[in-house]
Amino acid sequence: MSRSAQDEIPFDLFASFERVAEGNPVFFCEPPEWAAAAHAIVVGETVHYLWGRRRKDNFWVLMHSTAPASDPAVVTHDPRNPVLVPSEAGFDDFTTEYPFPFLNPADDRFYVYYLGRRLKPPKQTGLLVGDGDFGAWTRVRPTPVIAAVTAYESAGSSHPSMAVDGDTIHIIYTGESEGPPVICHATAPTSDPAAVTKDAANPIFIGSGLAWDSGGVREAEIFKGPRYFHILYGGRADESEVWQIGHVRTRDFRSFEANPHNPIFTPAAVRGAWDCDGILTPQLFEAGDAYYMLYAGRKGREWQSGLARADRPGR
Repeated sequence: MSRSAQDEIPFDLFASFERVAEGNPVFFCEPPEWAAAAHAIVVGETVHYLWGRRRKDNFWVLMHSTAPASDPAVVTHDPRNPVLVPSEAGFDDFTTEYPFPFLNPADDRFYVYYLGRRLKPPKQTGLLVGDGDFGAWTRVRPTPVIAAVTAYESAGSSHPSMAVDGDTIHIIYTGESEGPPVICHATAPTSDPAAVTKDAANPIFIGSGLAWDSGGVREAEIFKGPRYFHILYGGRADESEVWQIGHVRTRDFRSFEANPHNPIFTPAAVRGAWDCDGILTPQLFEAGDAYYMLYAGRKGREWQSGLARADRPGR
């Protein structure tokens, strides 16, 4: 992360995302089902999406879809869906969702950190591995790699995202408890993505100190820029149920510089729109000449998934 300041992604770009003109929501299930917790990875000319389908009674399964990198909103669903279901006996025997895929440069294999849960909390983070077929995954182990063991994560140590920097995997996850949700940090070596060590400073981020995210922060997504790690997250005000998206950047996971435009992405102003009641899960990825934000939007009780787009600087 040593490139010049001129290469850094400016705050203004993160505040410039606009919903794609056609295709939203890109993942939709008929209510009361949800299509949410979606993440993307670009492999060659293809965008691979892994997302969660929430069925009746909060039962989640993992789904796989693809799109051309030239138009990430033109989605084709894998006929093998669902590609992962809850285990027969384990920490994820009721729910598997929030899958974050990545290519590990140490062994050239694909991995997925994901949320697993039994019938009752806590939510915890597990790990899958595969060899490039996004419809075929194997659990690395039957136990969580980020277990809920501390007070700030008594109800959940989950909703993971990650970024590789050298030989280190940086993981951001949500700590849930009786109090407001918080954002936590952990690391793992690329030689063993299951060997996760939690940051002794956790929770590393509890909000910007402003009113708009004073009621809790959650479902943070990490994106590595030339000089900073960028973290996009959901925040809400005290006594509010409306989640909006904020952005901070950090070099050390200790000090955080907030985007002066926060919140950078908010629910649709048009009542009745599919994402008019809340926004979460703001993952960034690059495709073609643009940055895309893959996010979850709420209308009423249901969450679906859509895309927003921002042009690269200098385009």
